[in-house]
Amino acid sequence: MTSPAASPPPRTPLRALVDTNVVLDWLLDRKPWSDEAQPLWDARDAGHVVAYLPASVLTDIFYIVRRQAGIPAAFTAIDRVFSAFGLFAVDTPLLQQARALPGNDFEDNVQIACAINAGLDLIITRNPTDFRASPVPVIEPPQITEPLSRDHPTVPPSNDS
Repeated sequence: MTSPAASPPPRTPLRALVDTNVVLDWLLDRKPWSDEAQPLWDARDAGHVVAYLPASVLTDIFYIVRRQAGIPAAFTAIDRVFSAFGLFAVDTPLLQQARALPGNDFEDNVQIACAINAGLDLIITRNPTDFRASPVPVIEPPQITEPLSRDHPTVPPSNDS
């Protein structure tokens, strides 16, 4: 009698904060970036990536989508975000932590502080140089296939160069 082949242990999903620009590319289908990020959305849909945002970016998303596509589209975009992302509360201690981080972009620092506090694996952005000082590894959307293609995914090194 032969025993069935042991199946590999279930993969632990990568937990990633997604920068606002990548989310807007998805919501507004901004080419070529929306196409480049498709592997990220496919991995999220397959349960290999759990995506997060700071709740504070919802107002920016609403404003930008409203200006480009109108109010109904902006509310639809917010509903899509609610169903596709986990949201982190942004409070005074987190904002103070972000203020103390190196770097000149407070919005990016808020995202970094959220990722640090939640113990996330990655930050995904089209602008990795904006996150040079992040202790959380940073990748661009198409690079998501690299950690996911490994048998036991590990987080890539941060972009300190």
